[in-house]
Amino acid sequence: MYTSAAVLALLAIALAWPIPLWLSAARWPSRAPGTALALWQAIALGGGLAMIGALLSFGLAPLDGEAGGIHALIASLTSGPIPAEFAIVNIVAIGGAVLLGVHLLLNLISTAVRTERSRRRHRATVELLSSPLPEQPRTRVLDHPTPIAYCVPGVHTVTVLSGGLIELLEPAELDAVLAHERTHLRQFHHLVLLAFRAWHAALPWFPIANRAENAVGLLVEMLADDDAKKERDPHTLARAIALVGTSQPSASGELGEQPMPRLEPPADAARTPLGVRVSRLLRPEAPLPPFARLLALSAAALIVSIPASVLLGVALGIAPALAGSPAPV
Repeated sequence: MYTSAAVLALLAIALAWPIPLWLSAARWPSRAPGTALALWQAIALGGGLAMIGALLSFGLAPLDGEAGGIHALIASLTSGPIPAEFAIVNIVAIGGAVLLGVHLLLNLISTAVRTERSRRRHRATVELLSSPLPEQPRTRVLDHPTPIAYCVPGVHTVTVLSGGLIELLEPAELDAVLAHERTHLRQFHHLVLLAFRAWHAALPWFPIANRAENAVGLLVEMLADDDAKKERDPHTLARAIALVGTSQPSASGELGEQPMPRLEPPADAARTPLGVRVSRLLRPEAPLPPFARLLALSAAALIVSIPASVLLGVALGIAPALAGSPAPV
């Protein structure tokens, strides 16, 4: 058990710092955003499971893998003294594992509840302050000069555009933006973002959580771009993205006069999300080779399965104890 705890602790450290740093600095995710997104999800889930598993394995290490000892430990928590082989650090580790697991789960639930309440309020406000866009179902237009477009997911989804956006874009560009936003809804990107938002909220002091949330946000935009360009011309979509990204309100609140962006990758393409998105639409990169995709997905599966298997083994030992039946040897 001490060996399992050490392995999981090393895995948790790797998933907390060097691996996310490497992935966030890598260039290949733009060639396979779906694969990179799966890897980020595995890092988040595997990191949490590894931290919990390391603490739990260390705490239960004095049992030396004996399931019957788990039965005795659980019984002693409600009646009788703690078994002599358990030191204070073992009890603290078990408590830490339980608290961390409960904290992460409750934070996910509370984030989901708060987000859904906020969406309902926002949807109701949009219904009051906007008007429907003709011939575009579930699309509303806000009378505001700033060019914006976003979607509000939920049971009754809605895509929101501003009057400034409609005035700024040509019809083909507007269609490309709508295709992009509806891809977000169709592929349930809001659920992916919700999980990473909850992770960041649960561990606000954890710098990698913020980095992961930003990286995942860019990846879902790339996925929406890739799906939208199947229906619309990629140059048209790139132009719409560049126009919206470079149009800023002036001091009077009206759109300032902005030079029309040229259809070429911006010089800061490697540094800004806008530049990255426009660049990959105008100059598509070669897709990631199938072997590289398989390697990344296999790594994602290992990252999750290693701590999950340890926790499953512990759960199989604890379940009979909680039921009051003899645990299997």
